[in-house]
Amino acid sequence: MNSKIVLERIDEPELPARSSSGTKRDMRFPYRLCLAGGWIDQPWVSKIHPGSVVVAQIWPSTDFNNRSGLATSSRDFGIKIWGNRYPDGNPLENAKILFGAENPPGTKYVAGSQDQLGLLLPGVNRLHYNGGYWPDYIQSSVDKEICDWLTDVIHLVPLKPRPDGYDPLKEMHLEKHFIRDLGDAGDRCWESILKKDISGFGKALSDTLISWKKILPLTVPDDIMKEMETTYFSEYPGAITSGCGGGYIIVVSEKKVPGEVRIKVRY
Repeated sequence: MNSKIVLERIDEPELPARSSSGTKRDMRFPYRLCLAGGWIDQPWVSKIHPGSVVVAQIWPSTDFNNRSGLATSSRDFGIKIWGNRYPDGNPLENAKILFGAENPPGTKYVAGSQDQLGLLLPGVNRLHYNGGYWPDYIQSSVDKEICDWLTDVIHLVPLKPRPDGYDPLKEMHLEKHFIRDLGDAGDRCWESILKKDISGFGKALSDTLISWKKILPLTVPDDIMKEMETTYFSEYPGAITSGCGGGYIIVVSEKKVPGEVRIKVRY
């Protein structure tokens, strides 16, 4: 009679427990969260005043909704190039490859490079823009304590994906002081993350959303803004939507948030 022997899985000390399903998940192509300063990566914004975008690379811990501001369109391009796995090689060079693939010559609307950089640079990254499609400098952290802290305090609450045909650029107010405030929120977000300052972090996210509403009003529909003000700004250190017109609410909180989806920052 044949007998089946199942051996106990024993992980090495000091290393995280692994499973084959977990390893397969970890190898899949990641997603990107834009935490603060979004839209500064577009030259028609940063040429008016420079500023920072802060992005975080997150594990594909679930299949996040499409058209929800998590760079899913850029992610789809990446999967066409490398398959559904995180590619080998230099992450910055891979981001340039993905940017070029998504924005060939003649592209009418150029996808901002915070999408490609956010998908391919591990950890959390400050991208500083000064009138170009590519940042003039990048600061990064893959510090375990910082990334784990972000994982603990970031909560996603699903909204409806933005509708087909939605154009967030029909109305623009590109006043310099509005854009300066937007870039300043990105700078403050980065500084707060490095200090693990939850109050400063949350405020930078909320201030980014308020700046979006002033600069590109259609990116934050009135009903969503009202919900943010009445439910999230008053109850938590801060919050922002993951993308224009909907997607997820990114809530900063040290406690659970009703309806939350948890994320894991990849480092």
